[in-house]
Amino acid sequence: MNLLALALLQTQAAGQQPAGGGWSMWVMLILIIVVMWFFMIRPQRKQQKELQKFRDGLQKGDKIVTIGGIYGTVAEIKDKTLLIEVDNDVKIRVDKNSVVKDFSDTVQQ
Repeated sequence: MNLLALALLQTQAAGQQPAGGGWSMWVMLILIIVVMWFFMIRPQRKQQKELQKFRDGLQKGDKIVTIGGIYGTVAEIKDKTLLIEVDNDVKIRVDKNSVVKDFSDTVQQ
């Protein structure tokens, strides 16, 4: 009988949480969220803001590249679209959101 009582007491003691055990879990969870925000979400938002600033600041004559890899020079700017000159007298209209970078300094034609 004593052996059964001892086993019962051990299972009851193992089921109890130590004092403050719940708080440490919340602190670790909050710490993980803060680290994820600092290393993943914050840099991505910064990059998106810079890209939007670049797209809003486009001017006629800027050399650009689209998401699809088309290099060209901006010929006309509208609210949501750009007319880019790809080659001599070859112009295409693209969405402003498809412009990725300015290659004015690196493109050699």
